[in-house]
Amino acid sequence: MPPTPDRSGLQFQGTPAAPGLAIGPLLVLEDDAAPNDAPAPQAGLDPEAEAGRLRAAMSEAVAELAALLADLDAESAGIIEFQIAMLEDDALIDPALETLADGKDAAVAWRAALDTQIADYEAANDEYFRARASDLSDLKDRVLRHLSGRALPAQDLAGKVLTGRDLTPSRFLETDWTRGGGLALRQGSPSSHVAMLARARGVPMVVGLGDADLPDGGEALLDGESGLLIVDPSSAERAAFADRQAAARRAQAAEAAFRGEPAATRDGTAIAVMINVADPAELDALDPNDCDGIGLVRSEFLFHGAAGLPDEEKQYRAYRRMLEWAEGRPVVIRTLDAGGDKPVAGLTMAEESNPFLGLRGLRLSLAHPEVFRVQLRALARAAPHGSLKVMLPMVTRPEELHEARRLFGEALTELQEEGKACAAAPLGMMVEVPAAAIAPELFAEADFFSIGSNDLTQYVTAAGRDIAAVAPLNDVSHPAVLKLIASLVAGAQALGIEVSLCGDAGGEPSRIPALLDCGLRSLSVAPLALGRTKAAIAGIDLGAPHG
Repeated sequence: MPPTPDRSGLQFQGTPAAPGLAIGPLLVLEDDAAPNDAPAPQAGLDPEAEAGRLRAAMSEAVAELAALLADLDAESAGIIEFQIAMLEDDALIDPALETLADGKDAAVAWRAALDTQIADYEAANDEYFRARASDLSDLKDRVLRHLSGRALPAQDLAGKVLTGRDLTPSRFLETDWTRGGGLALRQGSPSSHVAMLARARGVPMVVGLGDADLPDGGEALLDGESGLLIVDPSSAERAAFADRQAAARRAQAAEAAFRGEPAATRDGTAIAVMINVADPAELDALDPNDCDGIGLVRSEFLFHGAAGLPDEEKQYRAYRRMLEWAEGRPVVIRTLDAGGDKPVAGLTMAEESNPFLGLRGLRLSLAHPEVFRVQLRALARAAPHGSLKVMLPMVTRPEELHEARRLFGEALTELQEEGKACAAAPLGMMVEVPAAAIAPELFAEADFFSIGSNDLTQYVTAAGRDIAAVAPLNDVSHPAVLKLIASLVAGAQALGIEVSLCGDAGGEPSRIPALLDCGLRSLSVAPLALGRTKAAIAGIDLGAPHG
């Protein structure tokens, strides 16, 4: 008899959300929510008693989330703090309380109120708000479980390729990912908190698989690079996947050898490679000798906690810690870049028709000088502890740069009069608005330029960087984007202004040759990308043409 043909597995195409390769049993997640078949609520219940039940369940949910905070890194803790802040915001519970006044029970009122808000988030034009719907679902289910007394279904998730409608951030954080595994979700978003966590932990993730009927328990191959899920693969598909995994491991080992070495091209051109940092806690596991400094500190991490806007002392301690870690290497701290996809409670506008083109970055800081002055004072106090550079985001007109410099000078004068140690620092700007990139000569007052390739690309291509449907258009390799970067670099050199790039493109090996061809000699990348960035640079000969 002829051999049985080795049939191909079932293939499902989704949207990449976190890179990497995973193999393991496919596990269909059970529904997190409290049961819909709960006993029918009685009419005419005591509103005060039901409100008390709801508040008690919310308090228990807050305590549960607070307990989860203990073992989390700063980025993960920020996400849980975001959820706690939402639970403690009266705007979340008020609609449910209004329903309770009609004699409804707490679970029915809470479910109805949250379902309405979740639907509003999912229907939002802005990708950021659509991505936050998962957080609201997380809070809804957690409170419902406390109201019903129903525990989360017990499932061993470690080492599995998890699939379901979506996954909540807290459940992701409660899963042991050290044994491998990945995520293949029918819905979800590349901009969700879960996707951010997956990328930070190296967990492959694919979203947007749609209504695919995924079999529970079958062997699954997940490719977070291409968004492909293969279930019940053939022996040939398994072998090819194993080869890719082995190649990925070899590449990682080779890249690790470059991590601690100075970066230089094959023809001997030195390239500065710095790191982007979102929180001082990231530095605990990093060696300052592996980089040329910190090219971008996203100071937004200080503004997202449940405690509200940070005071001067809290900011000063955080900035000082990073400067001391760098041991004299430059540290570029970006002033608050709120707005767009980074709302800050009590500061950013809640109802902007297009947040990416609205009151964000330096525009927002100048509109709230009382908040900006606090940050400038903290930066001036931190300056004596290292090589500080202060960077302003979303600069569009030279008058904005001039006004920021004036406020920084006033902060220095105030501190000196108060007898507090402080120092001036170079004041530069992100170049992410086409108006600034096209005419750098208008900003000759700046001490340095740093290209924000993420925003610059989305503005040049008119394609939102967080919208999957136009993702192919949002490409830093577009000839118009590269032409603008090259023109900016030449203009900066003519002005005697140093220029670097701190967007994600600097850490993508396929993009680096074109960026260096534009004249860039300084890149700032995610810490995890240090090895691969230096390895990519080492393979480039600037004297040879690049496609």
